[in-house]
Formats: sequence, structure tokens, C-alpha cells
Amino acid sequence: MGDSRFRSMLLLVIVVLVPASVHSAVRKYTFNVVSTNTTRLCSSKSVVSINGKVPGPTLYAREGDNVLVRVHNHVPNNITIHWHGVRQLRTGWSDGPAYVTQCPIQSGQSFLYNFTLTGQRGTLLWHAHISWLRATVYGAIVILPKKGVPYPFPKPDGEKVIVLGEWWRADVESVVKQATMTGLPPNISDSHTINGHPGPVAGCPSSAGYSLQVASGKTYLLRIVNAAVNDELFLKIAGHKLTVVETDAAYTKPFTTDTIFLGPGQTTNALLTADQTAGKYTIAVSPFMDTVVPVDNVTAVGFLRYKGIQPFSPPHLTATPPINATAVTAAFASGLRSLNSPNYPAAVPQTVDHSLLFAIGVGVNPCPTCVNGTKTVADINNVSFVLPTVALLQAHYFKLQGIFTDDFPANPPSPYNYTGNPPANLQTTNGTKVYRLGFNETVEVVLQGTSLIAPESHPIHLHERNTMSVPTAGWTAIRFRADNPGVWFLHCHLEVHTTWGLKMAFVVENGKGPNESILPPPPDLPQC
Repeated sequence: MGDSRFRSMLLLVIVVLVPASVHSAVRKYTFNVVSTNTTRLCSSKSVVSINGKVPGPTLYAREGDNVLVRVHNHVPNNITIHWHGVRQLRTGWSDGPAYVTQCPIQSGQSFLYNFTLTGQRGTLLWHAHISWLRATVYGAIVILPKKGVPYPFPKPDGEKVIVLGEWWRADVESVVKQATMTGLPPNISDSHTINGHPGPVAGCPSSAGYSLQVASGKTYLLRIVNAAVNDELFLKIAGHKLTVVETDAAYTKPFTTDTIFLGPGQTTNALLTADQTAGKYTIAVSPFMDTVVPVDNVTAVGFLRYKGIQPFSPPHLTATPPINATAVTAAFASGLRSLNSPNYPAAVPQTVDHSLLFAIGVGVNPCPTCVNGTKTVADINNVSFVLPTVALLQAHYFKLQGIFTDDFPANPPSPYNYTGNPPANLQTTNGTKVYRLGFNETVEVVLQGTSLIAPESHPIHLHERNTMSVPTAGWTAIRFRADNPGVWFLHCHLEVHTTWGLKMAFVVENGKGPNESILPPPPDLPQC
């Protein structure tokens, strides 16, 4: 299972369902998918966006609210939107991954996403879930507590949403197409961004950076989202400490740090008190990579500015962690502990019906049309997942034959020393295989990193549960109860690895009666 120094155990919080409050509301949003001419890094290009903004609008709601988002597609690209981390209780049709829970929304068409925020509060994100469109189609989700329910920490004086991202000077879809055609890894991004702004960088020192204005003595809740496509990121604010109180829409025991670490798809709420001498302080966002894989090493820069301080005042600087600062990531991960209070218990299953070992990594498959006659692929248990042409959930619900098989392996088919010398054969199998679960069965999954080609940290996302980091050549264990019928995608949230096939899906059967069964598909569900 690898060196014990790199082992990691993460027990997912199992949501305790409570009846919706009589004060629950219906929150309606309209997302227009449009092409927008955008300038970053001293150059302009047209990008796909929501309502003409990058990042797109922040979605605000309270726990228990019904959320309706009408998405109109006005671009030539097919599109879907995934509500990352939202527990789609019996509403898997609104989860969003293309060809998993829905066919994409085609050009000129629209679809109404309809879900209720059940047993969750905190910060999540939404993003496109087809090809690499989430490079510019993304935004934050703010889930406030029910009216009259306080935070389990001192009420802040204000709240700020900070969304981190990546930016390519080139057209991102062209980058993906080129990589697919050559069989080589895609080009890395040209910068990181804070709320869409890279700040001054080499070659474009005039780029404006994000500015966070604060008042002396006040405390702010920072809702921090990593919406990057491929990069795990550090965030530091010069001279200031941050107290983490929530991660991935689950309250945590507070702990204080000077560095936030987030993989793509992960979110953290942290309290910041403006307790330093009034001035201007650098906000720095830099990448983490503790292996030989190339990564965008450009630091995004923004500024925390006290009220009354001029925008062009010289800033206080901060040192970013080394790019390979594994100890910093481990320290942050070890600080995350469930609040586990009477109101917010961590009801982790104590018995297990399915004990699974998923070995994750990359491989090499033949490709006669590629540059070297081979292409890089990724896999789980030696299966590079192939998306079907009909959505898995539709195939499951309507009992369509020939779309997928339910023989995804529970363990690696040929065990080996996962973090030692790799096997000689790096070829994988291709298939659309799922793992089937009975309603309410309990599952333990050990996600094992491997040393195949290049070991690497993997942020693994289980739809309707959330995102967990698997450390380089290490492992993470999760447990969950399969109490939500439907089809739930599991994949690496490094988009390059998802493209290469590091993904699979769980099928959860209906239980007894309508309250334990997936709802019928909506009448406007897109067709393939």
C-alpha cells in the first residue's frame, strides 16, 4: 500500500437528512452560454462563458432551498453544467456530467436544472462538464444556513468569494484536440487567476490583479474555490493568518494556517481578521507539483488592501511555498477534521458491504496515428473508461442494453507493488464499465496512487459526495452509504487525467418505494 509516511485516511461525512424548513425558498437563475471576447495577459480571445463573465455568476441559496437554473446554449459547442459537490438527492438528471447523467445541451437548446440543497451548507462550485469548457465556464455556489441557524463559529463582519482558475492564451479546445491527435500531454496553461485576473506577470506587467478591500479590525469569511483545470494550488496572504472552518460544504474543527491548499474542485471557508498595520498586502496563488510532471509555474497575484490605502501603494510581499512542498500539503490535510458536533455529526459507516481497492495511474496504449505510435492514457484498475454515446443514467433508467457493462473490477486485476517498480506492460484495457451497488449498502474505497510512468497527486471527485486528495504514491480511504439511487461519476479532477480515461461510475439501485427511487427524467432532458 506504499510508504506509511504518505498514507492518508479520509472518512466522508454522511449527511443527516432533515425535513425542509417552512422558510425554504425557490431560487431561480438564468445561465446564458455565450461567446465573449476577453482580454488577459495582454492578449484577447473569444471564450465560452456564462452571461458574458469569467468567472460566471455566484449562485446563492440556503440549505433546504429548491434551485432552478435555466441554461440556454447560444454557442456552437455542446454544453452541460455540473453542480460540483451538491447532493442531488434522487435528482441525478441534474448532476450534469455529459454522457453520464445527461446528454449535452446542443446549440440553440436549453435545459432546466432542478435540485434541492439537502443537508449541506458552505461553499461549492459549478462548472461545465464536457471537454475542457470548464476552463472558462465556472463559478461559486454559496449555501447559507437556514434562516435563524447560526454558523458554528463567530459571525464574520463580511464575506468574500475568491475563485481560483487557470488561463490559456490559446483556445483551450484547440489545445485538447491537438493533444488527442498527437497522443502527447496537452500544453500547460499560461497563468493562474484570482476571480478571473492573473495580476502582473512576466511579459504583461500591466495586468490588473484582484483587489480585496478590508476594514481594520473586521473579520471576513473567505469562500475560496479552486476551479483550476489541472493544477493544485496554494494560497497565501502576506502578514495574515487564516482560520479554516469549512471544507467542501462540511463544517470542520477550526484550525489556523498561513497557507491554504486546494486541489481542483475543492473549496474551503476560512476566517481572516484584518489585524495588521493598515496597508496593502500581496495575495499569492502558486502551484503544487511534487513529481516530474510539467506544470504552470506562474504565480497569480492579487492584493488585500485596507480601506483608506491608495491602490498604488507598495505592497507587503509574501513567499510562496516551494512548488514541491509536500510537507505543506500534508500539514493542511492533517488539519482537516470533521466538526462532529451534535448538530453536525460525522456518521461514518462502521460496517462495510463492499471493500474496494482502486489503483489509479497512467499508462501507454498503441495509437498508429499518434506521433510516437502510442498515446498516454489513464486508468482505474487498468480500465481506461470510455464515455458512451447515450447517457449512462438514461441507459440504466430505461434498461437499455449494450451501453455499459456492470463488471468494473473491485480490485486491480493483476496486483503489483503499486509504489515500487512498475510492471513491464503499461497497456490498459478500454471499456464502459460500472460498479453496481444495492440501495443503502455501505462502501469503502481505498484509492491507491501508483508509480506508473510518473507518480502524481490526484484530486478524486465522487459526484454527490465530493473531492478527496490522493497524495503522490500514497493512498486515501473513503467510506459512504449508497443511499441515493442513480449513476454517480468518480474521476480525477485533473481534467487531463479525466480526458485520458481516469474515471468510472457507480450505479446505485432503487430502494423500496418512491422515496428511495430516482425521480423520472424531466420532460426537457437533452437527447443525444
